[in-house]
Amino acid sequence: MLTVGVDLAADAARTALARVRWTPGGARVEGVVVGVDDAAILDAVPEAAKTGIDCPFGWPDLFADFIAAHRTGHVPPQQDDPQWRRPLVNRVTDLVVREQTKLVPLSVAADRIAHPALRCAPLLAELSRRGTDVRRDGTGAVVEVYPAASLRRWNLTHRGYKRAANAARLADLVDALQAAAPWLDLAAAEPLCRTSDDAFDAVIAALTARAATLNQTTTPTSAQHPAALTEGWIALPTGPLAALTQ
Repeated sequence: MLTVGVDLAADAARTALARVRWTPGGARVEGVVVGVDDAAILDAVPEAAKTGIDCPFGWPDLFADFIAAHRTGHVPPQQDDPQWRRPLVNRVTDLVVREQTKLVPLSVAADRIAHPALRCAPLLAELSRRGTDVRRDGTGAVVEVYPAASLRRWNLTHRGYKRAANAARLADLVDALQAAAPWLDLAAAEPLCRTSDDAFDAVIAALTARAATLNQTTTPTSAQHPAALTEGWIALPTGPLAALTQ
């Protein structure tokens, strides 16, 4: 089995893609590339059993409704209390992640993560046009992932390893991942994972995609499912790293 992980940025320069090949009892990283354009992503997704993409798949439904109402001049009066804005800027899945992990996903409606999401939306649309199942609830060929939350679920360092200033912590995190998952062979990708947090996150995205294929990630309840189909759903691992080798 092959899983792919994509750490999607607003531009190709900071976008990374990892391929992980799974065999009985283990896995090997077949390659990680940083500087990935849309064409490479569109080619990689159909090759994999599942692709984990670190990017919101949609916007909050209430936010979309608000923007539509604003365009036509039909926004109802609101109270001075700013709390009314909170449901507009958080997706259902964002609230679930916050509740279950104590992490706060960036708001696709009110933060810079919107820029990668604007790139992701036409990618998902093009994959769909090519016949790939891209249901945003993660049941198709792609699944939304959040590497920091996956790392936390797997009892690994989940913050403080980003950017060049934290290179030493990133290298320590690679060591910790190898100790926790001795069955994972980073192969030729190891040096890049030690120096690029984008490359490392792409590998974590591919591991989370594997968890999703094994039904070892959170899924929406029946009440949450309609929102998951439009807003997206972050798959959180529900089992240990070792369970990925089954």
